[in-house]
Amino acid sequence: MSRFLSFVLLLSLCITPALAQEDPYTPPAGFDGYQKGALYAIPETVSYYSTTCEKERKFNLYLPVQYDESKAYPLLILLHGIGGDHNEWNGGKPGIIIGNLVLNGEAPEMIVVTPDVKAFHKDAAPAGIYTPENFAAFDNFINDLRDDLLPFLRENYSIAEGRENTAIAGLSMGGRESLYIGLSMPETFGYVGAFAPAPGVLPYNVEKGLFAKEELKAAEGYDTLIMIVHGLQDNVVAPWPKTYSDTLTANGTEHVYYETPGAHDFFVWKNGLYNFVKQIFPGK
Repeated sequence: MSRFLSFVLLLSLCITPALAQEDPYTPPAGFDGYQKGALYAIPETVSYYSTTCEKERKFNLYLPVQYDESKAYPLLILLHGIGGDHNEWNGGKPGIIIGNLVLNGEAPEMIVVTPDVKAFHKDAAPAGIYTPENFAAFDNFINDLRDDLLPFLRENYSIAEGRENTAIAGLSMGGRESLYIGLSMPETFGYVGAFAPAPGVLPYNVEKGLFAKEELKAAEGYDTLIMIVHGLQDNVVAPWPKTYSDTLTANGTEHVYYETPGAHDFFVWKNGLYNFVKQIFPGK
């Protein structure tokens, strides 16, 4: 055997194990498709009155198929992107993805809510998507959520108490808001997911930022699961997901950050939802 062939054989033996190692964040085939024996929640549109916005607002509600008021269920709130509304997450199949995880014993039954994150006051004029007014409406959702939506949900549905039973996650602009809300309300949220989070959590040339660089960290005394996901082909929000992760690390906050093939779309966002749901509400 020639030296060249010997070198190629040796090289192949060295790299094969690494190539064969499975990506722990790659969902199995069919994770977002119907599976025999699974029970799938169908979203129902519900209205509530927002004192923050002084008007009726809507959200989509996914109740467990065998919802029982005598039980208390953990709550997951999913936030949409800059151009979406409470219906955008329908494209991410949360009922199917979570139903399959429940079937496989990888997640407990839970209540899922997809609200309208654009919390405009009733007198606000319509704003373009990429405008300071629209950004401000997204940021105002923290007040609507805290003062109106969460109290409404707890009054009308059987929701388990405690931050260990409450999670928030979002895609793109919703990922930005999930980081903002989750880290600002640590007494409420024990789990925070940001799937390709948008700019604005930290200062940049358009906005002053929701946090100063040194402020982006988990609150002292709170153990919070934070997961940030970034698509390798995502040129819409790059480099912000990695920047947020690096900042959390610099500020001493442990978290999960991973990159996955895909662009700024549901291919990545569904991946994030699958992996996030697998890690929330342990022991339920």
